[in-house]
Amino acid sequence: MSALSQTAHDYLRLRRALGHKLNNARRLLPRLVDYLEAAGAESITVETAIAWAQLPDLHPSSNVWAQRMTVARGFARHLAGIDPRTQVPPVGILPYRKHRRVPYLYSSADIAALMSQAHRTIPSPLRAATFETLIGFLAASGVRIGEAIRLDRSDLRWDEGLAIVRESKFGKSRALPLRASTVDALADYARKRDCLLRSPRATTFFVSNNGKQLRYADVLDMFHKLLSQAGVGANSSIRPRLHDLRHTFAVSTLIDWYSNGDNVYPRLPWLATYLGHSDPHCTYWYLSASPELLALAVGRLEVLGEAQP
Repeated sequence: MSALSQTAHDYLRLRRALGHKLNNARRLLPRLVDYLEAAGAESITVETAIAWAQLPDLHPSSNVWAQRMTVARGFARHLAGIDPRTQVPPVGILPYRKHRRVPYLYSSADIAALMSQAHRTIPSPLRAATFETLIGFLAASGVRIGEAIRLDRSDLRWDEGLAIVRESKFGKSRALPLRASTVDALADYARKRDCLLRSPRATTFFVSNNGKQLRYADVLDMFHKLLSQAGVGANSSIRPRLHDLRHTFAVSTLIDWYSNGDNVYPRLPWLATYLGHSDPHCTYWYLSASPELLALAVGRLEVLGEAQP
């Protein structure tokens, strides 16, 4: 291992120890090191960082260039404490163009169709029950798919009606109060699972046919099959995604609050905490995600305006 490779390895190990997930850095940093070594560079300069980040394999509008530069900048900051020849690329040299994809908002009928389609499409009773309950849980709780996959049996507090989401995004855990109907559906699945699978090989709540933890790629593949066969989103210009169940939960919660006449603004931090957002500003975007929700918000502003002296 070269000195630069060893330094990159130590840097990633240090960042992991501090709790960073490093999904991009783990994948991109070795490529940066390979590029530098192939170019005969012993450190990072602004010029080499830009050249690597803008390798001619992407359209200039892609955000991948900015992601590469973020990785290069982070490593350069670390390297600057070891090698004074290092140049740290300035922030904004390759700006990140944030594009928010318009979510597909599932109707109650869409969700019911997907859940029932699981039993028509999947021959295995356990696997069908798993996908039926998983889809319902995602829609009813707004959790991320990774959080649902990692949910342990011990994370369900039946008497309290809580689901404990542990060490999720940003390294945080949270307790989610669940509706009684959601708790009943989860308990029903647990009984079916334990009857059909006497010797599980994992302690996760949702399991595969072999008793192991579900794999994200497998869940995604099956979800797309269920979408297609149930015809959900077939006439929409927006292609439904699994993650859009989370968007739907957030928007539906806000619509319920507005429809009930609740004061929504002070409740947004509650929703942000429930969803596991690092900041309520991450939740504000949902206000513009639905025409119905936006109309309710505007209507509330008009009422407040009329009430002013």
